[in-house]
Amino acid sequence: MNMDAKSGSPAAQSDAALRIRAIEEILTEKGLIDPKAVDLLVDTFENQIGPRNGAKVVAKAWTDSEYKQRLLSDATAAIAELGFSGLQGENMVVVENTDRLHNVIVCTLCSCYPWPTLGLPPVWYKSAAYRARAISDPRGVLREFGTEIPEGVEVRVWDTTAELRYLVLPQRPAGTETMNEEELTELVSRDSMIGVTRELTAKQP
Repeated sequence: MNMDAKSGSPAAQSDAALRIRAIEEILTEKGLIDPKAVDLLVDTFENQIGPRNGAKVVAKAWTDSEYKQRLLSDATAAIAELGFSGLQGENMVVVENTDRLHNVIVCTLCSCYPWPTLGLPPVWYKSAAYRARAISDPRGVLREFGTEIPEGVEVRVWDTTAELRYLVLPQRPAGTETMNEEELTELVSRDSMIGVTRELTAKQP
């Protein structure tokens, strides 16, 4: 099955998601909610507030070797140092991408996700297609995101659970040696911290 990496397959949505959509439609028809406001709120937490927290963690690890070691040995405590903790982020593990290793995060049972660092999970992350194929054909799934992993690089898939959540530490892009933490934060994408993208590029001035 070809998975739509951007939006997920409507047929793959969970029963809960369909019920939520039905309730939203009823409330909209009754004039009780503004769908544009709901979409804006979801976008804010899915693409802005949440992922930016994770990006700050990554940028800190890129610029502070001691912090990076703490992050890789006790991610929960290291992430809490920056003020990001709480529900859905109680037990965290950070896995590092290297020249020979690429990490991908999935939740095969449902859609467990590190909310304090990544915000709300994208629709495709919750789809049955992604959850199944990330395990059985990770390179194929990554290819659908435009991410081609060389044969010499191992792809390792981490299955998130209700008890343990993962975050990918992407490699620092070349040419960013003079950039500070704030500037580096702007380079880190949500998808790179899930592992469906690999290459990050320094923005040209």
